[in-house]
Amino acid sequence: MKLFPIFVTGNQFLKMKNRVINSFVDTQLKQYPILVITGPRQSGKTTFLKEEMSDYRYISLEDPDVRSLVLSDPKAFLKDYDKYVIFDEVQQAPELFSYLQTKVDKDQIMGQYILSGSQNFNLMESISQSLAGRVSIFKLMPFDMGEMKMAGWLADDLSTTMTMGFYPAIFQRGLNADKYYANYVETYINRDVSQLQNIQDKTTFKRFMALCADRAGQLLNYNELAKDTGISHTTARNWLSVLETSFITYPLGPYHKNYNKRMIKSPKLYFYDTGLLCYLLGIRQQKLDPLHPKYGHIFENLIVSEMHKQNFHRDLLRDLYFWRDSNQNEVDLLYSENGNLNIYEIKSSTTIKSEMFKFMDTFSSFADEESIKKTLIYGGNENQHRTNYEVISWRNIFV
Repeated sequence: MKLFPIFVTGNQFLKMKNRVINSFVDTQLKQYPILVITGPRQSGKTTFLKEEMSDYRYISLEDPDVRSLVLSDPKAFLKDYDKYVIFDEVQQAPELFSYLQTKVDKDQIMGQYILSGSQNFNLMESISQSLAGRVSIFKLMPFDMGEMKMAGWLADDLSTTMTMGFYPAIFQRGLNADKYYANYVETYINRDVSQLQNIQDKTTFKRFMALCADRAGQLLNYNELAKDTGISHTTARNWLSVLETSFITYPLGPYHKNYNKRMIKSPKLYFYDTGLLCYLLGIRQQKLDPLHPKYGHIFENLIVSEMHKQNFHRDLLRDLYFWRDSNQNEVDLLYSENGNLNIYEIKSSTTIKSEMFKFMDTFSSFADEESIKKTLIYGGNENQHRTNYEVISWRNIFV
């Protein structure tokens, strides 16, 4: 079993400095006056900005003294910080956005400012109100598997990979994953959640998170989630919005074509990181048995989230969906690109069986796209090229 390094050497650290997103960011800095990088807390945004954007001055608006200076005289502040400046946690000073709009419209300098923040709703609301058309937006998530593999941190063992998760500090600082996620949850509830919504009963919110974890990879039913948590339907919707806003969970929507079939219209619920998911499920570091009743759901979450992270990090701009009809025929993941439809079946089994392809065949039998590429992603280690299918190991789903 291959585990992460306890100590990070200089060379290993340098490998992870160069996140995949870097080359796409460089291109957009030449085309837009403002670049926005958002994503969950501790996904590596600040490290990326300070080290990859070293030509820029770095200002954190979480510093109360800096924030006070910005709010007291934003015009004077922007006169001192007129170009090539990073404003981190910029959602802390939303008043700055209208002044940035005036500044960049007047100066016409590409790559003039880089803005970063962890609270997606507040940040994006300010951007839509003041900076629309002036920004290029990126999401920096925890490491994707391509980045992990390049650094030598991707474990050979699937269970280890799923329980360790992908947050940078675990690997760069050799942290105990269980302790890391325990601290992450407590800090998240006490800090981020409190800023987004006035939640009095934090114990109930933590139980809500665990119940969401229990439903990962399944259709989202607000009524059941509310009932099991002991909260109202409206509160369940609001709390789930908080989890989505802070990059803990996300919905995967159903494919919109009906093909004259009765289609499932509810989204499915996923977590961005399987390490956090496993922690909330009570599964501790490297203790996920393939016979665990949630093993298949966690594996599906791993693959779907990996496709999302690659989509963000490589700026692919793909719209990802799942498909399910009323007869329980289902395609786990699909997207359309250049007139072709790419469909995926996701199975945690290490053995390839013929029945694993049947849902993709059912879907393609009545879909009207000219070209459908069918891919099985499974828990084994070998890739295969078959006449009608691609078979890809979980370790090799790199774009």
